[in-house]
Amino acid sequence: MSEAKPFSIAKQLVWRAYERVKANRGAAGVDGQSLGTFEKDLKGNLYKVWNRMSSGSYIPPPVRLVEIPKGDGKMRPLGIPTVADRIAQMVAKLTLEPMVEPKFHRDSYGYRPGKSALDAVGVARERCWRMDWVIDLDIRDFFGSLDHGLMMKAVKHHTDLKWIHLYVERWLKAPLQLADGTLKERTGGTPQGGVISPVLANLFMHHAFDQWMARTFSDIPFERYADDILIHCVSHAQAVGILEGVRARLKECGLELHPEKTKVVYCKDDNRREDTEPQSFDFLGYTFRPRLIKRKDGKLFVGFVPAMSPKAAKAVREVIRSWDLAKGWNTFSLKAVAKFMNPAIRGWVNYYGRFHRSECLKILRHVNLVLATWAKRRYKRFRGSWSKAYAWLARTAARNESLLALWTLGVKPMAGR
Repeated sequence: MSEAKPFSIAKQLVWRAYERVKANRGAAGVDGQSLGTFEKDLKGNLYKVWNRMSSGSYIPPPVRLVEIPKGDGKMRPLGIPTVADRIAQMVAKLTLEPMVEPKFHRDSYGYRPGKSALDAVGVARERCWRMDWVIDLDIRDFFGSLDHGLMMKAVKHHTDLKWIHLYVERWLKAPLQLADGTLKERTGGTPQGGVISPVLANLFMHHAFDQWMARTFSDIPFERYADDILIHCVSHAQAVGILEGVRARLKECGLELHPEKTKVVYCKDDNRREDTEPQSFDFLGYTFRPRLIKRKDGKLFVGFVPAMSPKAAKAVREVIRSWDLAKGWNTFSLKAVAKFMNPAIRGWVNYYGRFHRSECLKILRHVNLVLATWAKRRYKRFRGSWSKAYAWLARTAARNESLLALWTLGVKPMAGR
């Protein structure tokens, strides 16, 4: 370490960070530089990142703001850092994450190694069977509301590395570049899309919520995936009391519960006969509500279980519908179309088909309709005849069901439709 390089950051760590960023891909930032362009002078560009970070002179550029539609018709802001900045953030993440990860709560699932959203859904399902009530928490504008002072206090509590303190603070304050090119200063929040943001968000909520719950309501189970939180209770009175405590605690930390989306839910099933509303909530793409279930002995019962949410189903249908409208598909073979569709189908089934798979497969039946539409356009002999197109697809599926991932699950086109 020298005066010129006050911070000890290994060059090998910068290389590892680059490899992780490359694997994650991503769009260009405010400088318009793609990953491919960055790699044209890879050695020189990585040296610049290392040299500036080691010397303390690295200044994060503005973050490009893009907005993507949410399921409720609103827009979700995402911040896209430059490639070089993503690498710099990854250097910090690879250093900070091993320090804080062992201290995080076992029921914190978001953005953590070895944990997933499906793990959280599975644990929530089991706890809903055991406990009658759920508090469904919704934090208003979580990523945009994180208090920078409290965030830095949490970072400094876990590491004394001065370069981590310096750069995290700079990333928190880096301005946003709007679509018209103007810059917007930031006094709070951490942009979704930043490499370092998930670790910072978990660290903030570890102190603001997880540890507070462990101290204040040590016997009350919860699941948290970033800012999506469920708390399980044995009675309505207990749920109302805990909710008011959580509301006050989060307010102390600069966060606000959404007054309309936050709710106490009754987990009604065959053994729970009250008619208290509401009786459903959404969590990580799944809707939990009373459903008719068939037991192994064939008997039916009402269970409070998760299945693919209507919001998720709508998003999937929109993707499938976009396939139907895709230009140029009339020249593709069925094999090529299936090859294009299969990764998305497998992804949907692997996620939304984990619990109560029939709801997911019901939505994916639309794929067969898209394929029939494609067949009518692709082959003259099927034009004007849905029945002929479906009959051909049915024969093809019977001969070669492995061609399409959906067919291997038994969701095949029916002749004579």
